Amino acid sequence: MLFPVGVGKPPPLNLTHQVPPWWEEYKGQVNLHVFEDWCGGAVGHLRRNLHFPLFPHTRTTVKKLAVSPKWKNYGLRIFGFIHPARDGDVQFSVASDDNSEFWLSPNESPAGAQLVAFVGKTGSEWTAPGEFTKFSSQVSKPKRLMASRRYYFELLHKQDDRGSDHVEVGWRAFLPGLKFEVIGSAHISLYTDESSLKMDHVAHVPQSPASHVGGRLPQEEPRADMLRPDPRDTFFLTPRVEPSSLENVLEPCAYAPTYVVKDFPIARYQGLQFVYLSFVYPNDHTRLTHMETENKCFYRESPLYLERFGFYKYMKMDREEGEEDEEEEVQRRAFLFLNPDDFLDDEEEGELLDSLEPTEASPLQSRRHLPLPAAPTAPGATPAPPVPPSPGDLPTTRRSRALSWAARAARPLPLFLGRALRPRAAAQQQPPKVYVTRVRPGLRAPLGPRGPPWPPFPGVFLRPRPLPRVQLRAPPRPPRSRGRRTGGSPGAELRPPARAQATQGSLEGQPRLLGLPAPTAAANLSSEAQPVTSFLSLSQVSRAQLPAAGDEEEADDDDDGARGEDEDSEEAAGAPRGRWREDAIDWQRTFSVGAVDFEQLRSDWNDLRCNVSGNLQLPEAEAVDVVAQYMERLNARHGGRYALLRIVNVEKRRDSARGSRFLLELELQERGGGRRRLSEYVFLRLPGAHAGGADADGESPEPAPAAPTRPDGRPELCRPLRLAWRQDVMVHFIVPVKNQARWVAQFLADMAALHARTGDSHFSITLVDFESEDMDVEQALRSARLPRYQYLRRTGNFERSAGLQAGVDAVEDASSIVFLCDLHIHFPPNILDGIRKHCVEGKLAFAPVVMRLGCGSSPGDPHGYWEVNGFGLFGIYKSDFDRVGGMNTEEFRDQWGGEDWELLDRVLQAGLEVERLRVRNFYHHYHSKRGMWGARGRKGSRTEGS
Repeated sequence: MLFPVGVGKPPPLNLTHQVPPWWEEYKGQVNLHVFEDWCGGAVGHLRRNLHFPLFPHTRTTVKKLAVSPKWKNYGLRIFGFIHPARDGDVQFSVASDDNSEFWLSPNESPAGAQLVAFVGKTGSEWTAPGEFTKFSSQVSKPKRLMASRRYYFELLHKQDDRGSDHVEVGWRAFLPGLKFEVIGSAHISLYTDESSLKMDHVAHVPQSPASHVGGRLPQEEPRADMLRPDPRDTFFLTPRVEPSSLENVLEPCAYAPTYVVKDFPIARYQGLQFVYLSFVYPNDHTRLTHMETENKCFYRESPLYLERFGFYKYMKMDREEGEEDEEEEVQRRAFLFLNPDDFLDDEEEGELLDSLEPTEASPLQSRRHLPLPAAPTAPGATPAPPVPPSPGDLPTTRRSRALSWAARAARPLPLFLGRALRPRAAAQQQPPKVYVTRVRPGLRAPLGPRGPPWPPFPGVFLRPRPLPRVQLRAPPRPPRSRGRRTGGSPGAELRPPARAQATQGSLEGQPRLLGLPAPTAAANLSSEAQPVTSFLSLSQVSRAQLPAAGDEEEADDDDDGARGEDEDSEEAAGAPRGRWREDAIDWQRTFSVGAVDFEQLRSDWNDLRCNVSGNLQLPEAEAVDVVAQYMERLNARHGGRYALLRIVNVEKRRDSARGSRFLLELELQERGGGRRRLSEYVFLRLPGAHAGGADADGESPEPAPAAPTRPDGRPELCRPLRLAWRQDVMVHFIVPVKNQARWVAQFLADMAALHARTGDSHFSITLVDFESEDMDVEQALRSARLPRYQYLRRTGNFERSAGLQAGVDAVEDASSIVFLCDLHIHFPPNILDGIRKHCVEGKLAFAPVVMRLGCGSSPGDPHGYWEVNGFGLFGIYKSDFDRVGGMNTEEFRDQWGGEDWELLDRVLQAGLEVERLRVRNFYHHYHSKRGMWGARGRKGSRTEGS
């Protein structure tokens, strides 16, 4: 339903009590209704289908109660009458993959149907064919039936995209030892004959407690923030302040934004790059937060980084005095800020890795990422000063939310056994450094000579055993003796390759000189259930640093020795052998974090890759400042006649060169009157900004005054010339159709409900019919309760461009708005007001962003994405539409997909702005194109934009 009847008050049931006439020739088959392209395996999913139960995809018959179409994502409704062979008690059973329900009435009336058997409720339950006793719910209680009567029944079945689809109903006399048998054609009959009826004839379709319109339970807590009430949804019902009383509130000023590309030559489909987004206040909750488990594009981090480290980089762990465990922080930084130029020089090899800290991010990286908490410097280590990169080293600025190191992909990286590049010489400054460490290891008991298999980190080759810590850019180490290490030299396990010839004493003392704890043999073993090697420990190791072929055996011996030592120590400690040691969990760990506003990191560029983020959020301080300025001028003009009750909506389009355009929507209290709605465009022009040449064409009868400023030099509001919207302008919805009876019926019902709810009669529906055969479209228009409508009939195959152009040509008033529309749209109640506000003749066109619902999703439980790259839903004044040339009917004659982008190019070249906003509760229903329109397969590869 477009508008709920009331909170917690479901609409009354419309059950069928009177049965149509029945004839003897109806015997031998039953009615079958098919609902295709609907996901889920539960019968409850079928009931959430928009067209259930009156408008199925297919109406047909079946000769026995055992059906297997060998298809996926569909639902079945089988209904008719059962004729018992004899009097007595009968048991029924249903089997299916996936869920199913069998309803039976004690008589021939659908209104008395009762649920007697079912398979599952959640969609995960199923049975094999003929498996009638798997669940206790499958078998009904005994039912007393009489052979002289017929009984209405209904079988509902839902199949997802897995398994061997089937549904069957069996029965047996209530006697011991008898098996269930499928009900055959000798004992069933039709409810009614539908063979001569068109798809929009639904009065004969029975409505029972199993399948009916309305009567749904009260809505649960909304699963999406967008479903919660918002003042914007009903603000259009508030009486508007007369625009004539607001004309002299602000001084007039010229309005010619610099982002308009009038007469600028652009390539085909390049107009998408010249469409910018508007900022909105307060939060309209169009961000699909409930979908971000699948798409986290709102955050700038790489998906690989988030999978590896999550959001821990925004947290600074509170550590007790003397605690120095910062290795995870170091590794996250090293992972994030790779730079092939930032490796150690040969003369700096002597420092141990544990005493070093990562380098700072480059200026470009700092702009693209939030600042990281600084890691404390270990004693004895001196951080190198950051060096600003030269212009030649800076990557090209891109409009991308990928990590900034992705821009360096074209530069060679020393990956996997490659020699690290020599650092470039920097003038009079020491180059920054990158220090690498591994995740802090722990202890585990050995499970074999090579240990258990480790799940690999994506894209990184992992060795089956721990690697020794190595230093970057180390020279080849000389051959070592083949002797086995002993347990008396724990530091030898972690010695740097460059120090291979150092004595045992020097190795034991060296870490202590730097203020670090002496490493032990346990330091190379992981502390987690899934030990992994550091990303940098492999990708930044040169060939000379890895053990040679002859060293592999020695390394294996070393590992065996180390494992032997671990075994001895574990046996001495009484630890069980062959088990992992449990990780120590610090339940008292706390952390510090600052407030992070990710909205401030977004830009008004139309990002076509992120389709779950909502409208851009306007900072509250900026919105309040603009409203305060306007209210001050309003009350100065009208002597304090109006008082501000609340800010309902503020929309900002930014122009950094000349100023910003605002749409203010305020709820006011009029002195001596009621509440009033103020909805006006204002312009905050920057001081010294020039108007440009857009208004120098002689069209404006008013001169372009100088930009008003405050005494303190700050910009002041003004009224933009020729930027006022009309509240009573006619809106024409243009919709081409062919053979989509159920969608036409739903569309007309929604538009009739829109008229009844809003009382707005200033809109018209124009249907362009390409010889539909499944319904009488013209008769459906006459029957619908619409204020105005127009029916146009065309011959031939379905052509979207030609249909839209024919509908616009039928509109006589050039000063009215045409809205190029689609048939599968769910409209919010404020759609008419939204179209009028964002369409201004000669200035503005409106391309609202619709949310495309996924398979099995509905407006009450929306799951899907914003159609950020589709411009098929487009509002524009007819005069502007004619001026840009209309639809391209020649190039898009036998295909569609791309005609909306091509129209957008010409609209922008004509000097119009295109307002782009995500509209709350504005949905595109899920549907497939299989068998639709009765036309040839289209040539275009892009999904149809509307």
